[in-house]
Amino acid sequence: MIIKMKAGAGREEIDYVIRRARSLGLRVHESVDGDTVLLSLLGATDSIATGTFSGIRGVESVLTTKSSFRLASLDYRKERTVVRVGDVEIGGDQVVVIAGPCAVESRDQVLKTAWGVQQAGARMLRGGAFKPRTSPYAFQGLGEGGLKLLAEARDETGLPVVTEVMAPEQVELVTSYADMLQVGARNMQNFQLLAAVGAAPKPVLLKRGMMSTLEELLLAAEYVMAQGNLNVVLCERGIRTFEPYTRNTLDINAIPALKELSHLPVLGDPSHATGRRSLVAPVAGGCLGAGADGLIIEVHPEPEFASSDGPQSLTLEGFEAMMVGLRRIAEAVGRTI
Repeated sequence: MIIKMKAGAGREEIDYVIRRARSLGLRVHESVDGDTVLLSLLGATDSIATGTFSGIRGVESVLTTKSSFRLASLDYRKERTVVRVGDVEIGGDQVVVIAGPCAVESRDQVLKTAWGVQQAGARMLRGGAFKPRTSPYAFQGLGEGGLKLLAEARDETGLPVVTEVMAPEQVELVTSYADMLQVGARNMQNFQLLAAVGAAPKPVLLKRGMMSTLEELLLAAEYVMAQGNLNVVLCERGIRTFEPYTRNTLDINAIPALKELSHLPVLGDPSHATGRRSLVAPVAGGCLGAGADGLIIEVHPEPEFASSDGPQSLTLEGFEAMMVGLRRIAEAVGRTI
């Protein structure tokens, strides 16, 4: 249930509605849309009649939504959300390309990659300091040492940093270094982690689980937003199917479908979707054609020596060439990079 207050409603009127909702056992999330205050009532609202609030002074209208994801739905917010990460806006007219290595391995590797992708047109730097790996014997990341290297690369290049956080107890540490917190596919339904990043003061990049539905992805976003953090960016990174040729199968439908369901920005991740360097650029173009607000691309100066995801990582030269082609596609769909 979403309550739209009248334009210019006073604080006393708003607070009365909030107290009334809380007396019914509901949680209230307050947001501002222009000069209008919106109150989203969270909890067991099915048994509460709209008339409970429609007659209260200062209330303009009461909207009930069938969406299980309330804050993420277009019922809650009709305008597209633009998420700001430093001086970068995700969800506006410009397509944002985020690029960098799968894992932070060394100072030279990170700085070389950061400068290379920045000069080619990337707006943000990605890199893993903590790595969730299928095998316990695979490279797990440099931890805080990797976070320090990412922060140094940001300071030198000006690229805001997004990096993955794997557990609630890591949130405070990662927040102190990164500009955006990533929740990876394997942790999409780690509800304690979602609540923790929802309480953090940084935007969140939420990747779709490899076997998750769009509703499950949006409900994961709802966990984050219900804690007060509305700065969430969704990411389609491929789902697991019967096809073994590629690492995953990019659900190109998900990009426009999510935009029909939600106001949140949507990115595409062709690196994890394909798992093959040769397929990253054409699939990235497909993401732009489908309406993606940005891309997240794995790049490594020497992919053959990468500690993780070498086969899907573009070289610096390959990334630069891809960006040339993407600019043409972005122009064709009325956007810029």
